Amino acid sequence: MLFHSIFFYFFSFVAVSSAMLVILSRNTVYSVLFLILVFISISILFIMIGAEFLGMIILIVYVGAVAVLFLFVVMMLNVSQQKIKENTTKGFINNVSVAAVVGVIIFLELLIVISGWKYKDTFNPLLSNKLNNSISNTHELGNIIYTEYIHLFQISGIILLIAMIGAITLTFSKRENVK
Repeated sequence: MLFHSIFFYFFSFVAVSSAMLVILSRNTVYSVLFLILVFISISILFIMIGAEFLGMIILIVYVGAVAVLFLFVVMMLNVSQQKIKENTTKGFINNVSVAAVVGVIIFLELLIVISGWKYKDTFNPLLSNKLNNSISNTHELGNIIYTEYIHLFQISGIILLIAMIGAITLTFSKRENVK
């Protein structure tokens, strides 16, 4: 129980402090790196409470797709700004050092999760009610999404479809004299 509390407070502190650094950072690349750290910390917190599916989905969707997309967009948009102004930060704090610090923190978090996995059976469950152990978290989540919250699920799909059509419409340019 003590290890569980220490891990919880550690990952919570990393998530909250990284979220503050996302907002307070002046460099957009640093903000995206701290955002990736927030996503990983929240994912680890979900894994710690027994929601492995949600933790892995956050890792795959947010870190694997959204944050990397943000990083590519920020890097592509900053290319024109980097040509105009010279790089004034010649000290210790540059993109490589901040990325190295964030990478070391993520590596240490993953080591803690992997090493703490053997103590998983000793953690006390947060819910006091009786749980059906024959049904997995993923199966139960699917039951809830597709029965009780089907309308919200369908509305979110429609919103994503409209956003995709809007993005295609905004970026579509009709060229003349092209077959």
